[in-house]
Amino acid sequence: MKGNGMDVEPARNLFQLAHDCLTASGVERKLALALALRRGWRAGTLAVQPVALEAVAVAGRPPRPELVPPRELPRRSPATAEGRLALIHAVAHIEFNAINLACDAICRFQAMPVAYHGDWAGVAAEEAEHFTRVRDLLRARGRDYGDFPAHDGLWEMARRTAADPLTRMALVPRMLEARGLDVTPGMIRRFDAAGDRETVAVLEVILREEVGHVAIGSRWFRHLCGERGLVPETTYLRLLDEFLNGGIRCPLNREARLRAGFSEGELTQLEARCGGRGR
Repeated sequence: MKGNGMDVEPARNLFQLAHDCLTASGVERKLALALALRRGWRAGTLAVQPVALEAVAVAGRPPRPELVPPRELPRRSPATAEGRLALIHAVAHIEFNAINLACDAICRFQAMPVAYHGDWAGVAAEEAEHFTRVRDLLRARGRDYGDFPAHDGLWEMARRTAADPLTRMALVPRMLEARGLDVTPGMIRRFDAAGDRETVAVLEVILREEVGHVAIGSRWFRHLCGERGLVPETTYLRLLDEFLNGGIRCPLNREARLRAGFSEGELTQLEARCGGRGR
């Protein structure tokens, strides 16, 4: 499979392939392996027997972008062309990290049901497609992924939730990725106001498909709560308190979050914590 980031055939075991994708540092190889996950899953050619894998503390990534603490990221106005490029780059970085998060959800939690792994194999591939679309926007404007600094907050949460798939489902898809459902409509409005319909179209696709990704997190979070005899709503809020001190930013995109598996009760509790209202 040469010429598409693959100089060797991908692994034939689902968990090994996800691990290979997670640890790949080259962008093209990571993208190709993410797509191979979905392709192999759909074709039924990937074994799903657990395998011994080295724990991954740091996901594979290229030398750039430079990673800095979130507070050190330069502030750029989205009202300027440069600011909008920086915002597009930030989206690309989120999508790149989302590939890693989906792969880690597979190879770290091998004891989860087979359907769970199929769900996240599909997510990994869609995140790779999102990244490619956003990177194409940058390249069409003379920039590329790595041209702006970024932070490592998404992978940091992966490290913090590495011990438990229930906590991972609560705090990665249902917290970090759900936040994207809240903020993307505002980004779409900014690019629309700037006359950038190309970026608007890409963001609309991402928003629509990210609802499905968060819904997968919701489904497996509730599955795990059921197995452990836990009440999903109270468990979710407890984990937010434990990991985030209950910190929630509003407004919430209620419509998207409801489609992504949040309950009315959860949204009411979240809005009460931030004093905000949904869209």
